Amino acid sequence: MLNRICCHGLVLLLLSGMFVQASFAGEPMAADESAKLHAIFEAAWKQYLADEPTEASQLGVHEYDAFWPDVSLGAIEKRHNRDLAFLGQLDQIERAKLYRTDRISYELFRQGLEISIAGYRFGGYLLPINQRGGLQDAGNLADALRFEKESDYEAWLERMANFPTYADQTIALMREGMRRGIVHAEVVMKRVPRQVEAQIVDDPAESMFYQPFERFPKSFATETQERLRQNASRLILKRINPAYERLLAFLQQEYLPACHDEVGFWQMPDGKEFYAFEARRFTTTDLTPGEIHEIGLREVARIRGEMEQIVEEVEWQGTFREFLDHLRTDPKFYYDDPQELLEGYRSLCKRIDPQLVKLFGRLPRMPYGVEPIPEAMAPDTTTAYYRQPAADGSRAGTYFVNLYKPETRPKYEMEVLSAHEAVPGHHLQIALAMEMEGLPEFRRYSGYTSYVEGWALYSEGLGEELGLYEDPYSKFGQLTYEMWRAVRLVVDTGIHEKRWPRQQAIDFFAANTPKPILDIENEVDRYIAWPGQALAYKIGELKIKELRARAEAELGDRFDIRAFHDTILAEGAVTLDILESQIDNWIAEQKQDG
Repeated sequence: MLNRICCHGLVLLLLSGMFVQASFAGEPMAADESAKLHAIFEAAWKQYLADEPTEASQLGVHEYDAFWPDVSLGAIEKRHNRDLAFLGQLDQIERAKLYRTDRISYELFRQGLEISIAGYRFGGYLLPINQRGGLQDAGNLADALRFEKESDYEAWLERMANFPTYADQTIALMREGMRRGIVHAEVVMKRVPRQVEAQIVDDPAESMFYQPFERFPKSFATETQERLRQNASRLILKRINPAYERLLAFLQQEYLPACHDEVGFWQMPDGKEFYAFEARRFTTTDLTPGEIHEIGLREVARIRGEMEQIVEEVEWQGTFREFLDHLRTDPKFYYDDPQELLEGYRSLCKRIDPQLVKLFGRLPRMPYGVEPIPEAMAPDTTTAYYRQPAADGSRAGTYFVNLYKPETRPKYEMEVLSAHEAVPGHHLQIALAMEMEGLPEFRRYSGYTSYVEGWALYSEGLGEELGLYEDPYSKFGQLTYEMWRAVRLVVDTGIHEKRWPRQQAIDFFAANTPKPILDIENEVDRYIAWPGQALAYKIGELKIKELRARAEAELGDRFDIRAFHDTILAEGAVTLDILESQIDNWIAEQKQDG
């Protein structure tokens, strides 16, 4: 999974829309309209960076390094009104006169604005914290930034000094959520106080905010280093700790008692419409939750059949459920030592990298690394995630792996997980998109969950073509991950549409995958806190597989897998309907050339 998701219309572009080829009346007119369009893109992107200063810092834009986002209700309303204004400006553009690539950009940008505007009424911004992240891990931002000059450290100190305002605004958002009945389920939020407590430290050096001050460039004078360390320690004790203490008291005394006893967005105001909106937003389709639930049931049945064939292949004598328990509990499938697990991941990735040329004509220049998930968050988060490179090239992509309780991290899942999070999954696709020239920034640095995660899930299936899954248990691991995403369709819609209790979701998950119970509980709680997002993986993968099957059938011997993949990735992340148009156009071109 991607580690973060952008939060308003300029970058969160997730609604489906029709892509129609159109001719334009002459190059000069196209140039004029495209220039006006790109002026809107540029203004919107600059505003986005100002609104999201932590995102700007991670992209290598340092103008806002001392700031946190303004998450006050007034600022959020102002951004909503700005989206309306940008949409009005977009209405003045004659779309038919645009260049082809600009027509795609126009459509994507418009969809992003429309979904941000449509979603504003549901108040999702009143849920700024859950067990998987939020204010409680804000200090981990330091790990994504470069500290090379004294001004970098000074900006971080200023950002630390500004942290209490950010914390108090977040608390105010959650209070407004309480007033409107837009709150999380208690079962997920009860995990958060412990996470906040971990940030309240007696020794400043134990704070995530202190990370930059553990190391300095050799050029820094000793007295400079000491001054910076002292200022950081003072701010942690006088500004950061008290802010977290206020958040902890608020959570324990006010928010948790106001949380929903049951799970599911059906409890929210307009909850049924809210969830249907989230399903459309994340899948970029018009599928209803009920339709998605049925797709999930069909996929679970199909994948279960393939899994049972492997059970027969390894000559297991017990039941399917007993085989899953065997995979969860036999020590031979697990590492004892976290460092050995980390080295196993790193070695595996080195083995995959040179095989990519078999399936891709274009590969990214930017490398990636494999690092452990921060210890403070590891117990409450999933098995792995990916963080994209810095836009200025100052930081490589990072594949984060969970080393917490290595005895619960199966070896047979490592190949499929790496194919998803690193290559040919997230890193390959996202780094290529960031390196594209001529695209507006919002297309290079943002994404659509159905495309990004759909591609990563599709990439898991490419493992056999890359020499993976030769061991039947590793192949079962690949099917386990595919089943996991199919189960999501059933469980996510079950919770939020069909009012399943948490235990029913856990039981369905456990009956169909060998994933450890700790992982299953964390996954189900993720769906409870983040409705709709988990639907996008399987829906996106199914579309890409459908398009590949169509291309293979229509082109026959002329089908080139490298050219097909390069075409899928050619425009960066797009909605599924636009992706389908890209492939249909490519198929037609191949037929003409043939």
